Amino acid sequence: MGNSHRRMLRGTFDLSVGLAAVALVGGCVVAPPPPPPPPPRVIYTPPPPPPQAAAYDAEVQASEPPPPLPDYEQPPPPDDGYLWTPGYWAWGPGGYYWIPGTWVSPPRVGVLWTPGYWGFGGGVYLFHAGYWGPHVGFYGGVNYGFGYGGVGFAGGRWEGNSFAYNRSVTNVTNVTVIHNTYNETVVNNVTVNRVSYNGGPAGIAAQPTPQERIAASEPHVPPTQVQRQHIQEALRTPVLAAKANGGHPAIAATPRPAAFNAPGVVGARGAAPVARETGAAGEPAVRAQVPGQQRAPEAYGARPGAAQPNAAQPNGARPYAAPPNAGQPHAVPNRGEPGAPAARAPAPAPAPKAAKPNGAQPKPEERKREGGEHGAGR
Repeated sequence: MGNSHRRMLRGTFDLSVGLAAVALVGGCVVAPPPPPPPPPRVIYTPPPPPPQAAAYDAEVQASEPPPPLPDYEQPPPPDDGYLWTPGYWAWGPGGYYWIPGTWVSPPRVGVLWTPGYWGFGGGVYLFHAGYWGPHVGFYGGVNYGFGYGGVGFAGGRWEGNSFAYNRSVTNVTNVTVIHNTYNETVVNNVTVNRVSYNGGPAGIAAQPTPQERIAASEPHVPPTQVQRQHIQEALRTPVLAAKANGGHPAIAATPRPAAFNAPGVVGARGAAPVARETGAAGEPAVRAQVPGQQRAPEAYGARPGAAQPNAAQPNGARPYAAPPNAGQPHAVPNRGEPGAPAARAPAPAPAPKAAKPNGAQPKPEERKREGGEHGAGR
């Protein structure tokens, strides 16, 4: 093969390679880009439902305002470290009933008690339950007394791990038991009254302060188990119902939670005295009067058999009446005890003679029988 033929073949090959390269480059430029991958599949997850309100935040609704706060004294604290929780009106199946104020051991060091309060809104009265927290929050501006004058708390403060009591507003008398005390005058800038709720035409016109709004957002601790037991015990005690005590509970404050029968229980001013009897352990026990039940004589503080005052009873029940001849001595027959003399019952008085109709005279046999009886009696 000649050189000319070889050169022709080489040129043909070079031309083919160049055309292929041009076609390849042109194909890369002209060809559309591959479609993008599909976006990842997103599965919609609905947000979780809001957490249920805690039991101590639950609001109780009533259609009528609570009674005014009763006037009572504060019992002294039972031991060092107890904090005061003021009494208040609660709503139950039978209407309002009083939760006595009491001294409570806090759930931990450093927390203070914010009392619950009633507030008017939307045509009804709503109760906002109390709680424990590092600061005292809003409690409706209600003047509960004993350091709770409507805003904040002036009855004491934490000093490290110990609680110090302000003796100017708390009833700390036994300084041998309570060692950490101080005296600080409290200036009360709120109107002193017995109104027990916030808002409405006759309620307290108070709004939360900036400090109280901050305290509301702090971590809170619900009432302790003994506090809940205290509320349940009040609900089971008929004399604490407002309908029974007229707004003056005989158990207005207690030295400890649910200690309604213990010494040191304080009654409200103007309250009727509560009958007490000795319990199994020798301590006085409150005898709760059930509506419609008649009281025994001792319930009025009188001796058995004495005439009782015409005291009003709930639900229209008649007052207790002593039975005829109550308190008079009577013979007790001998029941066969060995060595005991037989008791002789008094002879019955002779029955009065019945008058004969139309002036009729007694028959001869009747006169004879009467004469024999009188003769035997001579």
